[in-house]
Amino acid sequence: MSSGSGAVFVDLDRTLLRGASGPVIHDALVAEGVVTEGQHVPGERFMYSFYNRFGESAPFIGLARVAARAMQNRSADATRRAGKRAVEHLIDLVQPWALEALEAHRAQHHHVVLATTSPFDLVAPLAEALGFDDTIATRYQEADGRYTGRLNGGFVWGIGKRRAVRDWADARGVDLAASHAYSDSFYDLPLLTDVGHPHPINADPRLALVALARRWPLEYWDRPPGVPSLLGLEPYHLARLLFRPEAFPYARFDIEGIEHIPTTGPVLLAANHRSYFDVAALGLVAARLNRPVRFLAKQEIFDAPVVGRLARALGGIAVDRGGGSAHPMQQASAALRAGEVVIVLPQGTIPRGDAFFDPMLSGKTGTARLAEETGAPVVPIGLWGTEQVWARSSRMPDMTAWGHPPMVTVRVGPAVELGHHDAVSATETLMSAISELLPDVSRIQRIPTSEELARTQPPA
Repeated sequence: MSSGSGAVFVDLDRTLLRGASGPVIHDALVAEGVVTEGQHVPGERFMYSFYNRFGESAPFIGLARVAARAMQNRSADATRRAGKRAVEHLIDLVQPWALEALEAHRAQHHHVVLATTSPFDLVAPLAEALGFDDTIATRYQEADGRYTGRLNGGFVWGIGKRRAVRDWADARGVDLAASHAYSDSFYDLPLLTDVGHPHPINADPRLALVALARRWPLEYWDRPPGVPSLLGLEPYHLARLLFRPEAFPYARFDIEGIEHIPTTGPVLLAANHRSYFDVAALGLVAARLNRPVRFLAKQEIFDAPVVGRLARALGGIAVDRGGGSAHPMQQASAALRAGEVVIVLPQGTIPRGDAFFDPMLSGKTGTARLAEETGAPVVPIGLWGTEQVWARSSRMPDMTAWGHPPMVTVRVGPAVELGHHDAVSATETLMSAISELLPDVSRIQRIPTSEELARTQPPA
């Protein structure tokens, strides 16, 4: 690191991790024989539950302060083994978008440092596994392989954490004014105000008030940048309550195969494109998943005054088809690496004219390339009848068909094995799988009428 450059300091619990690391670490200490199964503080479960929801409290920090004394005469080597044992389970708690954000800092040649009150021997293995460059943490004094019950240095919390970071930075010629700090805790204000770039992440109520007063943007690592949150809920959670078939009385829906969509982990949902009303049909699928769903959509949607803001709030990814930018694909890839669901329409746009009636579906290779890059399974979705509700030639859906609403069928198929073929061949495999989910009539070659062709064209 060159003299005067900045670093990135990252808190652990409720910042890098979704909640407290304590329960996982306790289980690891028990497994290594450092503590016994029954050694719990009265009310510990309640304190962790409170901490996960509201952040640090005086009783919680009080426990952390006396932990060194409680570790007196216990094996340091066994404790370090416990730290290594805990890594696998702690990694499962890492916020889905945290590593993406930290990788962006590494691309700017910043050192990334874990800065936490937690004991060094228990969290340094996690930091190493995640690629952190260093760890600043509370250290227990050790003699003859046993902890003495005292601290080696200060308690790395509040002002003590700021002091430890300053000492680390001074020893390495790091400019704190050029540095970043990420934390959820009001008690980390000394550090946050000491760096040039403070980042309140999942801020507790008091830190959120300070951030608003200082005009620090509130950030989250459990969703894409720009998606707001209220009490841990994002707009998707409200939208899924409203997105029900009853909201579209001018259409009927026949949806099958939702069970083919994995309930956890990354997944690409790939559908054919027949109408603007495809959004409603796919929205009904998304509403049943009980997990946020991201989607790629044309830039024009995001440019609209009201709909555009809603699309961004829902985590939509804008695609400028004439711009040739790789940014949308990078955003989609990041969402998949974060374990999210991403909806794509491989055809790119609604086919026009004779192409709309072609039994052979064709698509762009972006979906196949995303699957190859991220390893995400690709689940095909076949849409049919949406054009009867909203033809491309119309500016609005036909809301007058309440008496005899057209039927929209949605069929979700099992994940498609695209193999290790080139992107073109993989795309052909995917489009064939989507085609198989459509009604038999879709695979009959016919000559459309002039009226049918007119309905596939944009409105004049």
